[in-house]
Amino acid sequence: MNKKLFAVALVVTLTSMSRLPAAEMEPDGKWQVHDIKRPQPVVVTPGAMFSQEAPAPSDAEVLFDGHGLDKWENEHGGSATWKTNGNFVESVAVENTPRGGIRTKGKWADFQLHVEWASPNPPKGQDQARGNSGILINNMYEVQVLDSYQSKTYPDGQAGAIYGQKPPLVNACKPPGEWQTYDILFESPRWNDKGELLKKAVITVLHNGVVIQNHYELVGMTDGINSVKWKSASKYPAPHAPEVFVQLQDHHNPVHFRNIWIRSMHLGSND
Repeated sequence: MNKKLFAVALVVTLTSMSRLPAAEMEPDGKWQVHDIKRPQPVVVTPGAMFSQEAPAPSDAEVLFDGHGLDKWENEHGGSATWKTNGNFVESVAVENTPRGGIRTKGKWADFQLHVEWASPNPPKGQDQARGNSGILINNMYEVQVLDSYQSKTYPDGQAGAIYGQKPPLVNACKPPGEWQTYDILFESPRWNDKGELLKKAVITVLHNGVVIQNHYELVGMTDGINSVKWKSASKYPAPHAPEVFVQLQDHHNPVHFRNIWIRSMHLGSND
């Protein structure tokens, strides 16, 4: 190729690169969504018994304590069809089944959520097929549940990631079969009467007592929700009320849940 043609080709190439759709890049613009080449979060060994089976605070609403799913429904508003299993690690748990996720009947704004979960032991599958589930908020925002113990996947899809947006600060996963905790602080987005976004959703996540998301502002819906692509997922949905439901995702992988409670962060406020 002569120099003139090469120069033209280079300009065309650079121009094309500058016009890559936002759908292919994460919010920081440094990495592609689900980029396996992105550096893996540093592994941290969490405390052995952090908050496992700890009782809920006095002002919390217990959503599941092993005594039925009366506070839950299926994705269509019918009865929750997941089964309870009293033989898993000597503890009553909810086990997801391939019948769709379950969501809370109640809704909350600006809340603290505690969930304990366990992936199968021995492990089943690999990468994203290894204990995959999620904590969905209003079916719009997701904290990933995954067996990421000595198991590599793309960082923005491992345990504790804000799926497709933000990898966890560290990998605090316990081995398969052990109970793990998520403590999630979620602040709902706000819009004005004109439908203009006033405040982004904000989330903080502790995994087994370790901070893995620190007051992260979501750029919009998380990748994968409702099978939407990043191009549309990176935008906020139509305005919704601050009160939102919580959903346990069915990703066709066996995952167990137990000791689930929630509390409003406005309770006891002096404001």
